[in-house]
Amino acid sequence: MKMHIDQKYKVLKADLVETILNFNSFENGFGTGKRNSVKKIDLPNLTVVVKSFKIPFLMNQIAYKYIRKSKAKRSYEYTKKLTSLNILSPTPIAYIEYFSWFGLKHSFYISEFLDYDFTIKDLLKQPNHPEFETILAAFTRFTFKLHEKGIHFLDHSGGNTLIVKNNDGYNFYLVDLNRMKFEPLSFDQRMENFSRISPKKEMVEIMSREYASLINQPFEKVFERMWHYTHVFFNKSHHKKVVKDILHAKHFRDLCHN
Repeated sequence: MKMHIDQKYKVLKADLVETILNFNSFENGFGTGKRNSVKKIDLPNLTVVVKSFKIPFLMNQIAYKYIRKSKAKRSYEYTKKLTSLNILSPTPIAYIEYFSWFGLKHSFYISEFLDYDFTIKDLLKQPNHPEFETILAAFTRFTFKLHEKGIHFLDHSGGNTLIVKNNDGYNFYLVDLNRMKFEPLSFDQRMENFSRISPKKEMVEIMSREYASLINQPFEKVFERMWHYTHVFFNKSHHKKVVKDILHAKHFRDLCHN
């Protein structure tokens, strides 16, 4: 086991080790799926979020041991990098990696729990929210800030930005950070970065109008590109779902005939 704990949280080492060893016994999970498992866990003096990454495929096990950084390590280091660039994310605590002689097996990323109000994904379900356009415009300015700082968040989707309301407006916190690049973004990369946010045309229009004002470009130009990439992404997602459903139905029929 390799464990890296932020200096500020060294006193929690025993609690963190116990948490990882007993991770499967905790039932307070959210965002748990086939790929990874995420759980909110109460330590004696702190509430944390632990993300357990699934065991990689065989070749990736080797790559993560000898060539590439694990998703857990990247999550930790990218959060630290964002903090240095004045971008908010739940405070990183530690990452843990389990290796066999062959390669990486399990890995975990631990951060402080953030008591947020909602996400952009939640906002999709509340089109009559009194501050709907205000929040979406603020989120667009936040995304522009990422782009200006050379932060290319590859998983920039409706559920990966946590929103906290404060007296002055809203704060935005990025989560799920293991896929990120730090590079100058072209105009098309910036537009494509909005493609996972929402399939609703009216939301894309609001974001396009705000972003156009920030980069001093015509609304029509920004909207055309942003809507194009959004359309491509959600069409592709829908196609994948249709294919998956067909394959599942075929598998079910095969089982029934056997």
